[in-house]
Amino acid sequence: MRARSPEGPGRAGRWLARPGPRARRILRRAAQIAVALAVAPWLLLAALAALTPLPPELGAPEDHAVSTVLLDRHGTVLRELRAGDGARARWLPLSEAGDRIQRALLAAEDKRFARHPGVDPIAIARAVGQLAAERRVVSGGSTITQQLARTLVPRPRTARGKLGEAALALRIEASLSKREILEQYLNRVAFGPGLRGVEAASRFYFDKPTRDLSLAEAAALASMPRGPALYDPRRGTGPLERRRNRVLDRMLAAGLAGEAEVARARAEPIALAPKGGGLGAPHLVRAVLGGALGPGAGLPAEGPGAAPPRGRATSITLTIDRGLQREIEVLAHQTVRGLSDRDVGAAAVVVIENATGEILAYVGSHDIDDAAGLGHNDGVLALRQPGSALKPFVYELAMEQLGFTAATVLPDVELSFPTADGNYAPRNYDGRFHGPVRLRDALANSYNVPAVWAAAALGPERVIARLRELGLRSLDREPSRYGVAIALGDGEVRLVDLANAYATLARGGLYLPVRAVRSFAPSSPPSASPQAASPASSARRGRDEPAELSAVLPEPGARVLDAARARVIVDILADDRARLASFGEGNALDLPFPVAAKTGTSKGFRDNIAVGFTPDVTVAVWVGNFDGSPMGGVSGITGAGPLFRDAMLAAARVRPPRPFDPPDPEQLAEVEVCALSGMRPTAACPHRRHELLPRGDAPALSPCDMHETVRIDRRNGLRAGACPDATVEERVVERYDAELTAWARAAGRPLAPDAASPLCGALPGPPGAPPAGAGARVRVAYPPDGARFVLDPSINSLQAIRLRADVPPGVPRVRFVLDGRPIEVGPPFALDWPLVAGAHRLRVDADGAAASEEIAFSVE
Repeated sequence: MRARSPEGPGRAGRWLARPGPRARRILRRAAQIAVALAVAPWLLLAALAALTPLPPELGAPEDHAVSTVLLDRHGTVLRELRAGDGARARWLPLSEAGDRIQRALLAAEDKRFARHPGVDPIAIARAVGQLAAERRVVSGGSTITQQLARTLVPRPRTARGKLGEAALALRIEASLSKREILEQYLNRVAFGPGLRGVEAASRFYFDKPTRDLSLAEAAALASMPRGPALYDPRRGTGPLERRRNRVLDRMLAAGLAGEAEVARARAEPIALAPKGGGLGAPHLVRAVLGGALGPGAGLPAEGPGAAPPRGRATSITLTIDRGLQREIEVLAHQTVRGLSDRDVGAAAVVVIENATGEILAYVGSHDIDDAAGLGHNDGVLALRQPGSALKPFVYELAMEQLGFTAATVLPDVELSFPTADGNYAPRNYDGRFHGPVRLRDALANSYNVPAVWAAAALGPERVIARLRELGLRSLDREPSRYGVAIALGDGEVRLVDLANAYATLARGGLYLPVRAVRSFAPSSPPSASPQAASPASSARRGRDEPAELSAVLPEPGARVLDAARARVIVDILADDRARLASFGEGNALDLPFPVAAKTGTSKGFRDNIAVGFTPDVTVAVWVGNFDGSPMGGVSGITGAGPLFRDAMLAAARVRPPRPFDPPDPEQLAEVEVCALSGMRPTAACPHRRHELLPRGDAPALSPCDMHETVRIDRRNGLRAGACPDATVEERVVERYDAELTAWARAAGRPLAPDAASPLCGALPGPPGAPPAGAGARVRVAYPPDGARFVLDPSINSLQAIRLRADVPPGVPRVRFVLDGRPIEVGPPFALDWPLVAGAHRLRVDADGAAASEEIAFSVE
């Protein structure tokens, strides 16, 4: 047997080392099969990609041009609205995105983005291997292009769905450049709930453009497409911060950021923009696009009564100032949060430039995303009761039509006014009556009774007509339905209309409509629609405005208020000293520059209003609850007042404050008056004030008749007749008409004694009684003229009312003449009278004083 050579290979070794023809054929066949198996899926995928249509959004990559870009008055982008799209979105060219977000996104989602054809085999193999080893999904294999495909054409997460997604990704890669794909991804993928595109997310979360993001902020945003809801920082920043740090580590490992840069970014906290951020003025945008602000305020409508639709403009320049808007959004949110323990759930603010009527800031609610607080409601447009905020216009009208001045004395005593629903007896906020008050003090301290008395003297018809002339067109019921309580805000108005009425007052009585749009670029040819909403186009009537509103609203520039009287009202509203009695020092209306302001609180503490102006801007604030529930005793000065102060300070940084122009000396004169009577002071007047009066009213002032000097017998404090001078002293006392005498007695005012001293000779006049004073008149205090009483058949006991008379000093007894039958009554000049069905007439007579006017009332 032949020995085998130790160096030479055996037959098997020789076969393996040098395969024969048959083995080579087998190996070649196996290789072909392997290549076919590897290539076939890709060929199939390529074939599917060729048959897959490109989504139309990518076929017309400039389709975002039909959306509307909204700018502030300085050209700062506020937001972009895609037609029919409710998501926050704004298109951002890749060239304007900056490199930080691109580097972060590539590290987070697809570091081989520049090298793969749309599908990354390495990433797929890695994901499959990790799934097999860990039996859970460790990492995804989707590329940026696949994620874009999934966004454009959502598919089920099945094998078939994944195949279609991959085919579309290849189709996209074959049609678009890498830069175009990345731009489409950045603008179409969700970066948070309701946020589409990186620019929308950047402005919402960080209140800055994408190009200004820090590396840490860019990494945080790049983390969000993986799980927009999971990494929503409004639900807590912990998960997002951990994901951001992993993205930063990937940037370092991929060479997309340096060590020092990553270290600084990891140390940076996630600092979100204060609540109220986002894309700016969402309620105003909705009001403009919906035409809710009324004729001339926004985009011209296409026909009478038509609202301006979306898509008519590629860009709209609004009148607001973004910086001021942003600051007031935050202030409104802080106010509601600070008053939440007092059942305050919402706030709204509007700021108007007086000279133009342009809206500088518009905050419809403290947070449009607050579902619990009904934040989608718009408090600038909502109908709410304004409380005392209507009083300045009642008083100005009384100055014009009844000859009132700032010095006119008004009664603040218990009064009743008949209404269709019964008698109305107004009460003051502090629960007290203040007797005779000058109009200045009544308005500055917001006393209710004098305002209602003035409204009653004018009549509701004249008051409602004037309020409608000022643009408060929501007061559309019959004046009798509002009655004299309209002086206290017993009617519903919009905050924006109330603000504009005050802006009219600030302009000296000239009306201008509010404006929210400065200009717009139409999507149709210029001939199809106007290029800009200019003051002239805003003033047009007819085609752009419903006819019924044209009949209500005055023409722009029309004089609604008398200039001199309006200036007096401004002077009162800006008088910090005059409102000290009710508001005290350091109140919310006390600002470091001149401001004319007024607050209001509706019935049941359901609405707070604070509104006022400088010569340049008007600020109006509402605080309350959109569901109408009452607040916890929050008044205008404690609820809306502090927000008004903060908003006015913010507005002052945009429009530096200046003093009000001095009164025109040809129209107004500063006159010295008696502080009590508002009349020309005499030697008996202990206190005097300077008052601003129209030139024509100043000479007509009569000498004060509410102060007199009387002789008093110092031995008993009674009136001295022919007493020796040694026993007499002279005292200055006050004297009131019948309407105020009862209050003066109860308040302990220094009145003259009713009786004469028995130690001296008799006084002139009726025996034993001092003179009542020239022109003194008694008055029926109750019931009011026209009152109606209804007998209750279920009550068996006596049903009665108390007849009351106001009697001037010096009248010891009066006679109630009821249905022609006199009944003599002494102090306190009241009579309990059993109700008798039928119509009745009543007057009051007295010796030494004029009889009252006869009143009528009925009992049913």
